[in-house]
Amino acid sequence: QVQLVESGGGLVQAGGSLSVSCAASGRSFSSYAMGWFRQAPGKEREFIAAISWNGGVAYYADSVKGRFTISRDNAKNTVRLQMNSLKPEDTAVYYCAADRRLQATKSQGEYGYWGQGTQVTVSS
Repeated sequence: QVQLVESGGGLVQAGGSLSVSCAASGRSFSSYAMGWFRQAPGKEREFIAAISWNGGVAYYADSVKGRFTISRDNAKNTVRLQMNSLKPEDTAVYYCAADRRLQATKSQGEYGYWGQGTQVTVSS
């Protein structure tokens, strides 16, 4: 089992950068694929990025491709989402999630563990 805690959200101007991190507790973090999702007010939660157990494979939503980068440090049990060229439409609560399989997936239903979320607000 793994517990996830996000940090690093905040307020940033459009065009700026922000990084959010997720710290995992428990052993065997390197056995989990990790993902980032977000939920804007009045909208459904959506996939943003996912990374395989060893960081070798990453997937991105089309809306963030080229602007966001997911990475992980298995020695520190952390996964990070670097967000550049932020837009007001990136405003949302950002969640990290863990999947008890090695390969990355875009499907929310495959993730069994979720953090509590961190707010990211991009002002225009």
